[in-house]
Amino acid sequence: MPPADVLVYTRTAGYRHDSIPAGAHALVELARESGFEAEATDDPEAFTDELLGRCAAVVLLSTTGTVLTAPGRTALEAYVRRGGALLAVHAAANAEPDWPFYGELLGTRFAGHPPLQPGRVQVEDTTHPATAHLPERWPWTDEWYDFTSPPRDAGVHVLLRADESTYTGGTHGADHPLSWCHDKTGGRFFFTALGHTSESYASPAFRTHLAGALRWATRG
Repeated sequence: MPPADVLVYTRTAGYRHDSIPAGAHALVELARESGFEAEATDDPEAFTDELLGRCAAVVLLSTTGTVLTAPGRTALEAYVRRGGALLAVHAAANAEPDWPFYGELLGTRFAGHPPLQPGRVQVEDTTHPATAHLPERWPWTDEWYDFTSPPRDAGVHVLLRADESTYTGGTHGADHPLSWCHDKTGGRFFFTALGHTSESYASPAFRTHLAGALRWATRG
């Protein structure tokens, strides 16, 4: 793999989203628009101290199941703890289920979701680069992920919530975080549960959400 400033990782060991190619293309494009070199890969051998040392950010794009080797986990944890940036998108909530450090980063675990349907997103942080462009109540269609525990209890900074009154099947009630961030582990971590459909990655609002996440994570 040639040197890359933003590494978009797409490996899956469980369900594989049809939207991964569109998402990878969009994230590489957005990274390049922000002045980075970027590459998408599903090769776990990319996770070495040497290669991660050249990364401004790593993106886990709808990765599911155990997608890293033991040395890869060690390298990624070291990268984050020394100040690296990690972005997790959509089904990356269901990645590395038996790795405690990733659970610490995410602050919860994926529990399930109702059928794909329209609803509304409530913007909680109106100044963050990933959300400042959004209306306070944002119409959106997605899978509306549920989690095994309230993410806010893990001390994350919540950016977006689902309005469960606008769709069916939610399990969290009035406080249903969908996107959050933190820097508790030395580096910067950003998660968005949105991004199920290929069409999402052509949406100007969602692309700006991702671009703002990348800018925040890389301290741009």
